[in-house]
Amino acid sequence: MNTNYSENNHLVLVGKIVSEKNYSHEIYGEKFYVFNLEVVRLSSTVDIIPITVSERLLTTLDLEIGKKVRVEGQFRSYNNYENERNRLILTVFAKEIVEQDNSEENKEEVTNEVTLIGYVCKKPIYRQTPFGREIADMLLAVNRAYNKSDYIPSIAWGRNARFCQNMEVGTEVKITGRVQSRNYEKKYEDGTVETRVAYEVSIASMEIASEENEENEEQTEEVV
Repeated sequence: MNTNYSENNHLVLVGKIVSEKNYSHEIYGEKFYVFNLEVVRLSSTVDIIPITVSERLLTTLDLEIGKKVRVEGQFRSYNNYENERNRLILTVFAKEIVEQDNSEENKEEVTNEVTLIGYVCKKPIYRQTPFGREIADMLLAVNRAYNKSDYIPSIAWGRNARFCQNMEVGTEVKITGRVQSRNYEKKYEDGTVETRVAYEVSIASMEIASEENEENEEQTEEVV
């Protein structure tokens, strides 16, 4: 079992702060705050990603709206009980956050990349869009310290989607991609509709990570 948690779940984001920081919770006297980071894709599409940060990382940094920052950390999940149902909440847990400038040398750096090593915990769902594009939804359980796990929704495209559809529950995989946000509508039994935001990893590359598998199969596809 892979217990190097920093390698199991590692993420780098560079973007612009687009919300005030709000108090989230406190653990053993350490306060945590949440703010939103705007990250622009190569296609100019914008992802708005929630960041959770400890007050101890903010002693020399003011989280002003419009400021460009680099965040290094992990993509994490937790359950929130509301309306008598559990809801999976996703956030980026910052382990380091620094202010960035807009110099030319920083314009070519990676702005959104996450690497996860985890276990398929639900049978991947393969489908095709009306235009014939192949997609597979996969839920990955990523081990964390103290016997905890993060459950990360992921989406694969093209030949990676076909590769996913035959994976068995419990398969250990390594994926690299980006964190993305998207809006969707949640419909309730009383007919009301609520607009929500979903977060997931858009997979760029993946491979079987299990040590028992001597013939590592790897698929790589660029996603814009």
